[in-house]
Amino acid sequence: MIFRYHSMKRLIKITQAVSLGLLILTLASCKKEYSSTTGWEYNNPENGGFEVVDFVEQATGPGLILIEGGTFVMGTTQDNVQFNWNNIPRRVTVSSFYLDETEVRNLDYLEYLYWLQRVFSMDYPEVFKKALPDTLVWRERLAYNEPLVELYLRHPAYRNYPVVGVNWHQASNYCAWRTDRVNEMILVEQGILDWDPDQLNENNFNTDAYLVGQYEGLVRSPLEDLNPSGSGERKVRMEDGILLPRYRLPTEAEWEYASLGLVGNTQFERIIERRNYPWNGNFTRTTDDKFYGSFVANFMRGRGDYMGVAGNLNDGADIPAPVYSYWPNDYGVYNMAGNVSEWVMDVYRPLTYEDMDDFRSYRGNVFKTQTRDQEGFIAEKDSLGRVIWREVTTEESMNRRNYRKSDNINYLDGDYASTLSKEWLEAPEGNTSNLMYDYSMTSMINDQARVYKGGSWKDRAYWLSPGTRRFLDEYQSTDNIGFRCAMTRVGSPIPGAY
Repeated sequence: MIFRYHSMKRLIKITQAVSLGLLILTLASCKKEYSSTTGWEYNNPENGGFEVVDFVEQATGPGLILIEGGTFVMGTTQDNVQFNWNNIPRRVTVSSFYLDETEVRNLDYLEYLYWLQRVFSMDYPEVFKKALPDTLVWRERLAYNEPLVELYLRHPAYRNYPVVGVNWHQASNYCAWRTDRVNEMILVEQGILDWDPDQLNENNFNTDAYLVGQYEGLVRSPLEDLNPSGSGERKVRMEDGILLPRYRLPTEAEWEYASLGLVGNTQFERIIERRNYPWNGNFTRTTDDKFYGSFVANFMRGRGDYMGVAGNLNDGADIPAPVYSYWPNDYGVYNMAGNVSEWVMDVYRPLTYEDMDDFRSYRGNVFKTQTRDQEGFIAEKDSLGRVIWREVTTEESMNRRNYRKSDNINYLDGDYASTLSKEWLEAPEGNTSNLMYDYSMTSMINDQARVYKGGSWKDRAYWLSPGTRRFLDEYQSTDNIGFRCAMTRVGSPIPGAY
């Protein structure tokens, strides 16, 4: 009887505790939020309607994989057989970011071309023509590659192969287009906009134009505007956390960090084994029991050997392979060594590793701002529906401490501060870099030289090392350079950490 009494008493206490917990949870879910600094209630149109939305963390965009950031030693990981000394080891920190799981495919780029042709071909056919890859990069004077010229980009057999013949500007423009299509899809899925297959010329969805009120679209269900002086409806703002940041090319530091995939060799704060390649060991074959001896990347084994002997092909690909070929690295990213080399954002300088910041390292900044009228409003869009950006002027930067001009590509390497010759000092503004590097005479380095990383199907194993770096003019393309997109990670570097 005593046992039953105490059991019943304990059950009552547990029931009361559960009921109290549910009551607290219910009250918490209905609890109004107030500013911790002013005491004013959020999301209340009666006091002005300042909005604070529920936000957990950034969504992962289509095709992307989260690359958790950290510190690593950037630069050479093996003998410098080229003797360029342009990748001296340097410890840097890379913030978390997103990177494409694979290289951009022919199919992806054809989707881009189709959209450009559908929207702009009637009045602005040059937009489509400007985006076309150079398929003539396949031609060689003493090789028969005409089938690749005609078929590699468009034949369905090659749809999952990486796109090539794309220059740096074309790759960057693809990233910008992809940003707009992904954000437009988000707004449609959220029920805010409706499908608009009749977009034409400047009447097309552009993220920047939408955010500054220069694009309406087919509005289906706008958001409620809590501003009492407003119309009661409004567009999506960046503060709502609905739209994603821009797709872009990765920086050189990001690409190299993601390629090494040292997260697989990390225990606590110690990297137990540094890598020469995106995999462990100094060999280009796998030690996996099932596939023992198979090549782990698509590259040129030796002179005249692009794929091995019939019946036992080494890498199984004479040209680029499908983007999901071989093994992904420890981040789950495919073909960060071999297949095709890849464009990155950076402008090339041989001594960048000595000059760059050790946090989010990058050379190539040209600071810009949106063009505004005299009253401070965003100016009209251009003929393609895009917001017009201009470089920040010297006068606008006069009182700044972190920069004094917009174009910082040649900062500490090609600008007046790094001049050694009297001729360089007397050079007109903007021409210093060309004279310093004697462009087109003894060097091909200037402010249009862009870095590309990684080995390709026609490179030897040396270039498979992520620390190696090469450059090419931003308006040129080859049959072995492709690209993949990246996206900045906002908020916590670790999902669900805060």
